Amino acid sequence: MTQLAKQIYPIKHFTPESADLLPAQLPRSGEFLFNRELSLIEFFRRVLSEGLDHSQPLLERLKFLAIISSNLDEFFMIRVSGLKEKLEDSVSPDGMTAAEQLIEIRARLLELIEDQTTCLRDEIIPELSKRGIALAAFDTLNETEQQNLNEYFQEKIYPVLTPQAVDPSHPFPYISGGSLNLGLVVKPKVKRRIEKALYKAGEDFFVRVKIPQFVQRMVPVSDDSTKFVLVEDLIATNIRTLIPEGDPASCHLFRITRDADIGLREQEAEDLLQLMEENLKQRRFGDVVRLEVSGTMPDDLIDYLTDSLQITSDDIYRIQGPMKIADLMALCSVDRPDLKHAPLRIMRPPIFEKANSMFEIIKEQDVLVHHPFMSYDVVTDFIREAAEDEDVLAIKMCLYRIGEDSTIAPILIEASERGKQVTVLIELKARFDEEKNIGWAKRFEEAGIHVIYGILGLKTHCKTTLVVRREGEDLRRYVHVATGNYNPETSAVYTDLGLLTDDDDIGSDATELFNFLTAYSQQQSFKKLLVAPINLRDRMMQMIERETENARNGQSARLVAKMNRLADTRIIRSLYEASQAGVQIDLIVRGICMLRPGVPGLSENIRIRSIVGPLLEHSRVYYFANGGDEEVYIGSSDWMPRNLDRRVEAIAPVEDTKLKRYLKDEFLTTYLRDNVKAWELQPDGSYERVIPASGEEAFDAQMSFQERTNVFDFHLKN
Repeated sequence: MTQLAKQIYPIKHFTPESADLLPAQLPRSGEFLFNRELSLIEFFRRVLSEGLDHSQPLLERLKFLAIISSNLDEFFMIRVSGLKEKLEDSVSPDGMTAAEQLIEIRARLLELIEDQTTCLRDEIIPELSKRGIALAAFDTLNETEQQNLNEYFQEKIYPVLTPQAVDPSHPFPYISGGSLNLGLVVKPKVKRRIEKALYKAGEDFFVRVKIPQFVQRMVPVSDDSTKFVLVEDLIATNIRTLIPEGDPASCHLFRITRDADIGLREQEAEDLLQLMEENLKQRRFGDVVRLEVSGTMPDDLIDYLTDSLQITSDDIYRIQGPMKIADLMALCSVDRPDLKHAPLRIMRPPIFEKANSMFEIIKEQDVLVHHPFMSYDVVTDFIREAAEDEDVLAIKMCLYRIGEDSTIAPILIEASERGKQVTVLIELKARFDEEKNIGWAKRFEEAGIHVIYGILGLKTHCKTTLVVRREGEDLRRYVHVATGNYNPETSAVYTDLGLLTDDDDIGSDATELFNFLTAYSQQQSFKKLLVAPINLRDRMMQMIERETENARNGQSARLVAKMNRLADTRIIRSLYEASQAGVQIDLIVRGICMLRPGVPGLSENIRIRSIVGPLLEHSRVYYFANGGDEEVYIGSSDWMPRNLDRRVEAIAPVEDTKLKRYLKDEFLTTYLRDNVKAWELQPDGSYERVIPASGEEAFDAQMSFQERTNVFDFHLKN
């Protein structure tokens, strides 16, 4: 931890009598809270640790390094850009100014990027080469290989490249965010009249060559080869084909990141779909927030780019190895099972073999689905049966991130074509999935589906489906409430939960939820669902406070919660009070966590751990002992201000005794037992990896779920 971080995160010892030091709102102080952005960087560090772990298969290590690159891109586009806009008067809840945060962010990221690049350059690439997957430099290839690649360049790459010179008639070009570019300085040989009009003899000028995103980044040396060269290396080698005066040694790679957090003026919009399409165009021209340059780039060229892009030296990151490591994820598709984890074992619970109809199963009992260990086909089969069943009258769904190759979207189109009333809420503001969602929205509308885009000023983040079915003289409602998106791409690599139920109260609540979304109904209460921004915050606070009172009164009091992020100061304050009252609190928080655990007199009864493994932990579960009358909830919301106040979220109670027992005694306990992929948050803000005690057996939570042959038998127990 850097010196600045040590100054921000002092440890203060509290006494039980000092509970009155906690005001209604926590003060802006590092004594009570960790910084949100620095906590996120600590999560990046835990992800990077998986890439640095020599016990992992090589291609799995590469995958984690690639994930870090994608994470950092988004971090700069959203979080860093946001801080840059608030330099004047912004102070974070922990007491740091925006300027202080930017200084500390840069210090930590420089260290993290160096570790990431060194690992890739000095370990992963050489080890992969020894095992027959080579990422080679062009000048290390034999003559035949070089000739083949030069021919490939002429046929496949050269026609789509457009060098852009900067001279008196050509200003510095627009550089798109995220693109790879070669920059070089050229000394023209002035011969022709037109050249003499533009250049003075011997005067240098800058040339930029953009590498189009549709050009293959890793070019195979031959058709059946597992040896590749980076496309920038191949272009630089052939630079004189583009620029006769160019020198391969003078070509240097660079890449910029632009502000992608463009604000929306929803209140002024007559057409939200059109507004979002215009917003996506504006995003291309956001301010530059980062410049990555190759380690070989000379200082004078860096200075030129810095001035031309109107940034400062603090925005520059030298990369001593391959840039945009996320592209190297493509290597993970190479057919080398010996360099990867064993394929995920996916099961279909025995309960689904008992009946032909999903509706018959759900009428018999609530069903808990646990992905990806349980096949996602369970969900798609539910939607498909609803689309095909003649007695189903209506299907309503909230779609946040649909995915380009959605299996569910075509089923909804088919349902509409069969005459069913299909209503789909598509969140156009799902960051970085806006374009895909807009495309599906148009296709849905063309198919006659009733498409809505949510409520002005709020994102609709809940993952909920309502199916209305005619059964005799009655209408029965079937509901699916989940923690994850209806997205086939993420369902295979994210851990998520879902509840299928025909509970009357939940069905009624789901109906009111969709009325709230489609007709702006003034719904103020729900029977069982916790819905943000209506009652979710208040109910969560009440349940935490109930545990606090139970502890003070000598009743059973315990709280276990699993989520992605914890950054709401009001929730944190309630958790501190619960800890001071003696409530034992275990939190499993994947990423950001602003709560400081383990401080005597303040949070000594709170333990916080993070699980980072091959699968992205995405499920949200909340358990409250409630004096022995236990309650368990699952849903889409974290404990973040945005989830509680600025999004539409849905959390459902799990009331079936068997399912509650599974979530408490097996699901949550499994994560609390993990001593292989778990990290524990310390009072000073650092994370320490949990390791087995002497004589203790190693226990990996994600692996445990894969290895259990009876993991879903709880559906069958009496």
